[in-house]
Amino acid sequence: MAEGSATRVWGMRLMYLALALALIFAKLIPLDFQPQAWAGPDLLVAFTFAWVLRRPEFVPALSIGLVVLLADLLFLRPPGLWAALMVLGTQALRNRARNLRDQPFVMEWLAVAVVFLAISVANRLVLAILMVPQAPLGLTIIHMMMTLICYPVVVMLSQWVFGVRKAAPGDLDRLGQRI
Repeated sequence: MAEGSATRVWGMRLMYLALALALIFAKLIPLDFQPQAWAGPDLLVAFTFAWVLRRPEFVPALSIGLVVLLADLLFLRPPGLWAALMVLGTQALRNRARNLRDQPFVMEWLAVAVVFLAISVANRLVLAILMVPQAPLGLTIIHMMMTLICYPVVVMLSQWVFGVRKAAPGDLDRLGQRI
């Protein structure tokens, strides 16, 4: 039984990496050559937060850091800044995952909103201090709102399509200890 759960954990870790690479690839595909007046959601952030809160063992910090660093490099963002902030944000959510497990979904959504807002503000502040050109504040706010609006849909997709559900209070991890 321990081997089956270890296989599932590694399978889901590979599933997260495949999903992240697919989301990065989809964002790189040029579908429209005109600049957009609005910013869409960051599905990579939403899926990462949802998986970290539901099953932290499926998404190790190293995977998050490497995936977001790759996204930084491919999307021409300052390399490492968003990756470091994402790792810090997901670790904050990982520490709250056990407490949020027993709370209603609205509390989880609020925790995700607070963490996403904090790392977005930190990102803008660091870029402003370093005088790096940034997107207009309005687009950043729309981007954050769209990501938070899409979060419940991402959670439903994670549960129904990928089978990433919240751990029940009596569930055991691969070492046989309570989650």
